[in-house]
Amino acid sequence: VHRRLIETPFAPTEKHRELAMSDYGSDHEDDTEHTLANPAVVDKYKVAAEIVNKALAAVFAACVPGAKVCDLCGLGDKTVETEAAKFYNKKDKDGNKIEKGIAFPTCVSVNNQVCHNSPTDDVQTVLEEGQAVKIDLGAHVDGYIAVVATTKVLNADMNAPVVGQQADVMQAAVIAGEAAIRKLRPGNTTTAVAAAIAKVAEDFGVNVVEGVLTHTMKRFVIDGNKVVLHKTSPELKADEETIGLNEVYALDIVLSSGDGKPKIHDEKETSVYKRAIEKNYKLKMQASRAVFSQITTKFPTMPFTMRAMAEVRGARLGITECITHELLHEYPVLYEKPGDAVAHFKATVLVMQNGNDRVTTWTAQPIKSDLELNDEDLKALILEPLKAKKKKKPKA
Repeated sequence: VHRRLIETPFAPTEKHRELAMSDYGSDHEDDTEHTLANPAVVDKYKVAAEIVNKALAAVFAACVPGAKVCDLCGLGDKTVETEAAKFYNKKDKDGNKIEKGIAFPTCVSVNNQVCHNSPTDDVQTVLEEGQAVKIDLGAHVDGYIAVVATTKVLNADMNAPVVGQQADVMQAAVIAGEAAIRKLRPGNTTTAVAAAIAKVAEDFGVNVVEGVLTHTMKRFVIDGNKVVLHKTSPELKADEETIGLNEVYALDIVLSSGDGKPKIHDEKETSVYKRAIEKNYKLKMQASRAVFSQITTKFPTMPFTMRAMAEVRGARLGITECITHELLHEYPVLYEKPGDAVAHFKATVLVMQNGNDRVTTWTAQPIKSDLELNDEDLKALILEPLKAKKKKKPKA
């Protein structure tokens, strides 16, 4: 569930490396040219958001019994590419083509699958009535990234509300998201954001899934160094940091009726990877060098799916050596226990001067849970508007 990033068909340049690596330096400060202080940057985030919102809607509508999971993933990716082609087709002030496209490949994870299920076309899994489907994808414009995720239950009557355990985790996740987005304000701490999510989960009797992080995002960086670690453990810890103005967050909410400690079932299911730009190694096998050359050219800073490779079977062979020498980050398919209900919602949040701007959000489905939020402070918090109302100018 640790987030990294995906694909754009452009050759790697020193610019991409410098921008992606810049966030690994503890003292690095972005100049305003590449932050929300620049209205042109805000516009690019919002266009990326428009692209992913349309792609999510397309996949959401197509998630019906009998649909192939691989086809749904392909639909999401194709929609991102088609929509991205409509924007920013003129060259920038330096005469360069503006890069845009997939920022995280479409994943469709079913039932107790938690995340990262983006199978190749040879996997013939189809959706069935009653299943809970998590849809997760991302896009970027000029390196400015928007991501989104939602959960859909395939009820026989789609107008009927989701009920039972699945309703509990979905309602808890929606409310946790509403609380967390209001905590993501300048001066608040990452610990306070995580505490709000944990309190909502507690009131609904569900668990926060371990390993989930809400990352800052920057240009060509999907997994910035400042994070909200939603659930600490002896193995997972993160420094407390302060939310800052003009930051962008991928608010990632994943809750489970199970113990919230997902496991890998089969490493062969992994099909999403990201170039580890800080690592270098001279590969020995010709197949490995060929696949790594393709990755470096097409996906220099963002995550990619095996479906996007020119020849999947040969790519799988070459990727093994790349992983052995830590040239790639893996996004394994993770599972809770069979029968556990899982909900995943994600939004892109712009921390602006006049309030937070939620530029991507989940598609609503009727939910009927017998449980409710008990914490009075959080109840009051989620009633607050995300943005302050503009004051009317007095008439002259």
